[in-house]
Amino acid sequence: MTTARRTWGRAEQQDFRSRVRGCLLGGAIGDALGAGVAAASLAEIRAEHGPQGAADFAPAYGRRGAVTDDTQMTLFTVDGLIRAQVRRDGGRWHPPTDVHTAYRRWYATQKDWGPDERKAEDGWLAREEWLYSQRGAPRASLRGLADDRMGTLQQPRNPEAKDPGAVVRSAPFGLLVGWEPQLVFQLAAECATQTHGHPTGYLAAGAYAVVVHGLARGDAPEEAVARALEILAGRPGHEETAAAVRAALDARQGPEPGPEQVELLGSGESAAEAVALALYCALAATDVRHGLLLAVNHGGASDATGSLCGSLLGAQHGETALPPAWVAEVEGRGTILQLADDFALEMTLGPALHGESAPNEAWLLRYPR
Repeated sequence: MTTARRTWGRAEQQDFRSRVRGCLLGGAIGDALGAGVAAASLAEIRAEHGPQGAADFAPAYGRRGAVTDDTQMTLFTVDGLIRAQVRRDGGRWHPPTDVHTAYRRWYATQKDWGPDERKAEDGWLAREEWLYSQRGAPRASLRGLADDRMGTLQQPRNPEAKDPGAVVRSAPFGLLVGWEPQLVFQLAAECATQTHGHPTGYLAAGAYAVVVHGLARGDAPEEAVARALEILAGRPGHEETAAAVRAALDARQGPEPGPEQVELLGSGESAAEAVALALYCALAATDVRHGLLLAVNHGGASDATGSLCGSLLGAQHGETALPPAWVAEVEGRGTILQLADDFALEMTLGPALHGESAPNEAWLLRYPR
């Protein structure tokens, strides 16, 4: 798996950083909005929050603005991708391995009391204490990462698993804007098989990453979705995911968007349905707030659909389009912004940080080779 370097202008760097921040923060905000209502039916949401449904963060995991495993694992995806780029300059280039190792670091946060300061090779993200909290990770993610055997497309882990557990961590693959879409799809799908081995589980991740990729590069949403469908069509077992995406496109021609229309696309309990709901809400959104509330006010996997929709809208519009009150309150904002900026810096100016001429020791402490 090889990709060419590109030269970035200053304005391009600024735009890219805004989209990376928007994608990661938007996903976290959508996740947190959904976390407070994820276990409720639409009728229960309306009974609790009024006829319009939830319009703000509701308490979850002991606080407002709390995120779930969706955001936790997304952050470790970013960490793994940065580490892959750093190792590339050392002649070792296999991103699925680096992402898998990052996911194993996430797995440690689900079973350990806190960071092990003796493990300098873990880097800085694994030492963030707030991440050491169990936030509803699906069984497939925990089983798939309980040992060091890495799933692949040829030998996937959990061949029956097609819940959204892999797709919800896949937005960062789409932020590899210098890559060709086919390679983005391939990497996202391959990394999804590390925990979710059903074709729907990993092909939905690949298709979703390609849509994020198009939006992060400034393409029209319809163009990004069409490209994802085109790549998807050549993969065995694509039918369920492709049908769900097309249903989301068709739903835009129906009545005015609302919870009832969202629920016609499913509950979001499968990866394909979660992508369909998120796409519909992002495409139907009049602004980021409208899209996010549409994505979480339904009787299904509201955290997954909110997270997926938020990452799409954030990648499309950038961080300044996000509702500021939600940005201020979402859990882990400092960590998310730090990681987003590190990712943008690595992708645009990485060789200046760890090239052979003058490697930056501080950077290599953050992201050890």
